[in-house]
Amino acid sequence: MGVHVDFIDQTLRDGQQSLWGLRMRPFQAAEALPHLDQTGFRTIDLTGPGMFTVLLRTFKEDPWAATDFLAAGLPNNKLRTATRTNSVGIMGFSPDSVVDLWINTASRHGIGSFWLFDCLYDMPRVKRVVDVIKEAGAEPAPTVMYGLTDVHTDEFFADRAREMASWGVPSVELEDAPGVLTVERAKTLLPAVKAAVGDTPLELHSHNTTGEATRVYLEGLRHGIDILHTCSLPMANGPSLPSTEAMVDNLAVLGHDHSLDVSELPAVAEHFARIAAEAGYETGVPSEFSLRPYEHQLPGGMTGSLKSQLAQHGMEDRLQEVLEEIPRVREELGQPIMATPFSQFVGIQALLNIVSGERYKLVPDEVIQYTLGQYGPLMRPVQPDVKDRILAAARAPHFEAWEPPQPTIGELRSRFGRGISDEELLLRILFAADEVDAMLASGPIRTDPRTSASLIVENVRELVAEAQNARSLSLSQPGLSIKLRRRAPA
Repeated sequence: MGVHVDFIDQTLRDGQQSLWGLRMRPFQAAEALPHLDQTGFRTIDLTGPGMFTVLLRTFKEDPWAATDFLAAGLPNNKLRTATRTNSVGIMGFSPDSVVDLWINTASRHGIGSFWLFDCLYDMPRVKRVVDVIKEAGAEPAPTVMYGLTDVHTDEFFADRAREMASWGVPSVELEDAPGVLTVERAKTLLPAVKAAVGDTPLELHSHNTTGEATRVYLEGLRHGIDILHTCSLPMANGPSLPSTEAMVDNLAVLGHDHSLDVSELPAVAEHFARIAAEAGYETGVPSEFSLRPYEHQLPGGMTGSLKSQLAQHGMEDRLQEVLEEIPRVREELGQPIMATPFSQFVGIQALLNIVSGERYKLVPDEVIQYTLGQYGPLMRPVQPDVKDRILAAARAPHFEAWEPPQPTIGELRSRFGRGISDEELLLRILFAADEVDAMLASGPIRTDPRTSASLIVENVRELVAEAQNARSLSLSQPGLSIKLRRRAPA
């Protein structure tokens, strides 16, 4: 018998994070927004702290203004962002007051849903943030982050999902960020988690890194999964998620129904295919099956980051060595779930091991703090010999008795300026002063969706209309000059 399936759209957030490195600017989404708005998604994942970082640092654009622009184009949808339980936008710690201010400020900018996660499953901390989100008038979606480890069994994941559902949340999300959930494991994991959450809707979010995610989604439907995360076709597949187009077609074959207006999908796909071509960004293609992701378990966007970091050292040719080092480091660090921030810890440590030529010669502060259990209770201890090397680092004594500082918002305001808005305060907490100053000095964000080519054509048309009796006209812009001459009558 057919069932009803809802969709959460990831085109604007995780799709572009996985394929474009979060470089989508607001104007590049503008013409797709009316179509996304009318498609009928349960929720649209819109933004996140990572997008804030790229918009501000790379493009000097105000991420709050970008959020407002995108939200204004999606008036009929519930919009979503992310938060970790102990951090906003950085790999280290944020005070609880900053996490709470992020939630309340994002809510005022049209965000009605937050997915939240803690890969070490500090459940009292997760519950605290769930309550903050509810108090802000938004919907929490606490998330079970999946990974392949010796200690994270079906029962482990089901127990955490059961506790999350007991908090009276609108949904619980199961996320496979590396895309390593196999159909075989899904046959036992998904029914266990679904039974644990009972009547609470269960969302499924899996990246198509190995090409298995679509089949995992189909297996999920057999076990009562209620909500699927997908992207518009050009922004889907590869390290991204399955496409909306493929999944609605599969639902039709299976006799299931949904609430999407599929007539809106082609316009969205055509738009992002064109934008990708104009910007020189890649579009997603289905991955050829590979066993390598099951070893390194890197989330979608991290391979590009590693390539960039190696390029800074002139060592692009050593990516394969880093990918081979990552599983070794992950094992030594106790098999953490490979999602933010622990995937970054493992990846950066592996990179440093290769670049320095000596394993654990260089150790980031965050890896020291992780080893000391300051990010939360470790599922498995760090291997003793590796722990000794990490805690022999020069910076290690600084963190032995360290406690995360918990300043109030009032105390932070006294540091950054009592007269500034919550929005600017958050940016100044998260970014360097010169970065925020440069963004503020750059003026309003770009919202005009027209490309330089379409602007030139429009300018030529306007000139022709204004100079109907002219024999010739010319148009010059940086890097381009056009001259037109009227033909003499035959």
